[in-house]
Amino acid sequence: MNPVSLPGHAVSRLRTARLAASAKPFVARGSGLGRCAGCRLIASHCLCAWRPRTPTRAGVCLIMGDIEALKPSNTGWLVADVVADTWAFKWSRTDVDPGLPALLADPQWQPYLVFPGEFVPPGRVVTDLQACPVAPTPVGDRRPLFVLLDGTWSEARKMFRKSPYLDQLPVLSLHPEQTVSNYRLRRAFRDGHFCTSEVAALCLDLAGESRAAQTLAAWLDVFTAHYLSVKRSTPLDTASEAHGRLQALCAPD
Repeated sequence: MNPVSLPGHAVSRLRTARLAASAKPFVARGSGLGRCAGCRLIASHCLCAWRPRTPTRAGVCLIMGDIEALKPSNTGWLVADVVADTWAFKWSRTDVDPGLPALLADPQWQPYLVFPGEFVPPGRVVTDLQACPVAPTPVGDRRPLFVLLDGTWSEARKMFRKSPYLDQLPVLSLHPEQTVSNYRLRRAFRDGHFCTSEVAALCLDLAGESRAAQTLAAWLDVFTAHYLSVKRSTPLDTASEAHGRLQALCAPD
């Protein structure tokens, strides 16, 4: 694939702001090898030439745990790589970035807070994008905005409980046919837990954006292959099935 321009996206900008605010440097494993600013991997395994871009009508709003944007294994970064209309905000119960409520109130968007329905009063829960009991205007006239709580499971539950500015949003509860995550970079905290990019791909598919959903899934697989190749000191196979699938999805029609 050909190299692409890599302007700083929402998660990259949040990472820069979080580093600037730190009293001491955040040092991830492998940082001594030097990491690419565009993909967070070392130069020999750089992903930037593979980065896809797929037009979407849907947008994604990431509300991220304190150091989530700093972690090289974070997959919210991958969502921002693929979905142009991605926003990223550091979570706070009281010191809320004013851009977040402004985005949620923007009339072009219909926000959906994505969270398991078993933890939510039934009146807030929706399972598709047409049945929205609290939408102020017809759903079909607004673009879906998927609000994802990006952090550990305990962090996500805290964000859900202690974010009053999210209390009026409909809660989208996903019920994927796939019950086991393919994510291999961190241990899941509960059965059926999916990483952020997998959740975003499920949301895009629900919104009818199957090409973007497949592209994001392939992008996670390629990122995982590069990341684990570095971690395990194994040869990188750019002729793998995942690389071929991503390349086919990004080929012109």
